[in-house]
Amino acid sequence: MKKTTCHNQFKQDMLAKKQLIGCWAALGSPITTEILGLAGFDWLLLDGEHAVNDVISFVPQLMALKDSVSAPVVRPSWNDQVLIKRLLDIGFYNFLIPYVETAEQAKLAVSYTRYPPEGVRGVSVAHRSNIYGTIPDYFQKINKNICVMVQVETQQAVNNVESIVAVDGVDGIFIGPSDLSASLGYFGNPKHPDVQMAIKKVFNEAKKQSKACGILATIEADARQYIDMGATFVAVGNDLGLLRNSTQSLADKFFK
Repeated sequence: MKKTTCHNQFKQDMLAKKQLIGCWAALGSPITTEILGLAGFDWLLLDGEHAVNDVISFVPQLMALKDSVSAPVVRPSWNDQVLIKRLLDIGFYNFLIPYVETAEQAKLAVSYTRYPPEGVRGVSVAHRSNIYGTIPDYFQKINKNICVMVQVETQQAVNNVESIVAVDGVDGIFIGPSDLSASLGYFGNPKHPDVQMAIKKVFNEAKKQSKACGILATIEADARQYIDMGATFVAVGNDLGLLRNSTQSLADKFFK
């Protein structure tokens, strides 16, 4: 059935702070992304920062997810107006913006995803996001249906988390535990008490301002711990790690 609306249920679930479990998609393949989409995750992160993806490779992955219950979320390589515009036009509604350290950077991220007068998104009359001009009320409703999450991954971001969370249009805060631990001086040790204290501070501030908060945690015990701490959207695995670990486990059965 042809899409006739730009309603974003994932954003509504985020605003309601429902528990949303997701998975990372970093392999850049529509086949692996389609397989992830069959598993029933609430959302899938299509990574454009630390993966081989670009605008061209994202399109077939979006096509692969068109019948999936999993909402596609994109992480662009940077908080960049032109790049975000192109990702919007190919059909992404949900954005995880990396390396946001100040409220001003968060405001810019939101503005890049909105048409004027709320933002600065460039206007194309027909593109993949509005089904090539066939969604009649797209331009009237899309601004309110774009979901923006910003990534807290440095000491400066933690210091500014209260003002970042308060930005209108920021729907959620997401912690990058690896980068955050490195920024705090504990490279490779996100379990360090100082890092955990910073994570708790971010979660508490998000809860205080009634915003969603999330994190990537590929170890089950960690994921459940963060859920208990208040995380409402959690990525619990990634396709690269799943493939690597499963293939290594299979090989080890015969070669060790």
